[in-house]
Parts: sequence; C-alpha cells; structure tokens
Amino acid sequence: MVRLIQNTLKKLIHDFILCGIIGWCMEILFTALGSLRRRELRLMGKTSIWMFPIYGSAAFLSPIFRLMRNKPFWLRGLTYMTLIFSAEYVSGSLLRQHALCPWDYSRSRFHIKKVVRLDYAPGWFGAGLLFERLLTHRKNGDRISP
Repeated sequence: MVRLIQNTLKKLIHDFILCGIIGWCMEILFTALGSLRRRELRLMGKTSIWMFPIYGSAAFLSPIFRLMRNKPFWLRGLTYMTLIFSAEYVSGSLLRQHALCPWDYSRSRFHIKKVVRLDYAPGWFGAGLLFERLLTHRKNGDRISP
C-alpha cells in the first residue's frame, strides 16, 4: 500500500512538472507569435513564475482524462476547455486580489472579470487534449487517440 502511494505521488509530481513546463512553453510561443500583430519581429515571448503551478495543476485532471477515455474528442475537448476556464477564473481572481495576476484581459470585449477570455476557447480546447495525450496511457501503453 505504501509502495502504491509512493508511486502515485511520484507520478503526480512528474506530471505536475511536465504540465508546468509544457504550459510555460505554450505560453511563450503564444505570446511570441502575438508580437507579430504588433510587428515586433524579435518575437519575444513571456510568462510568469506564477504560471508554472497553474499549468502544472493540469496534472490533477488525469482521473478525468481516464473517465473520458471513450468519449468523442469534441466532448473531451469541451470538458477540458470548461475545466481550464474554471481554473483560469479561480487562479486569476485569487492573484488579482493580491495584485499579482500576470494577465489582464480587460481590453478584450470577450473577457469575464478581466481574467478569462472566451475567444481563447479553441486554444484551451486544444491544450486540454494535448495534456490528455501527454498524461493518459492505456494499460497496453498506447495513448488515447484524438
């Protein structure tokens, strides 16, 4: 029993770190590509240290990934997108209370309380499926197919 708990905790920590790093990389790429709209050809991407645990928390979705394994990809993607929006809302609201939130969506007409942008839905849909693919394996070692 102790061995099972140790292995589960070890996997959770591994997955948390993996999700945090992948999330950071996605954000840096996204913000760098966004600089193209401003004609900043240096393509400087940016993120915040606060984002690591926020992205890392995707590791806690593993049980949901397994429960959704046999559902259509569009339903899985919508579910993950909704969960990510919820996490973004909660984490953004908590960080804003302490003037620490690294994002401010107030200039978007699609924002919710400055911490969620509904027009980012396709990105979060895809990110949820990416995290699912990275973290969930079938018993035979094959990953869930999209």
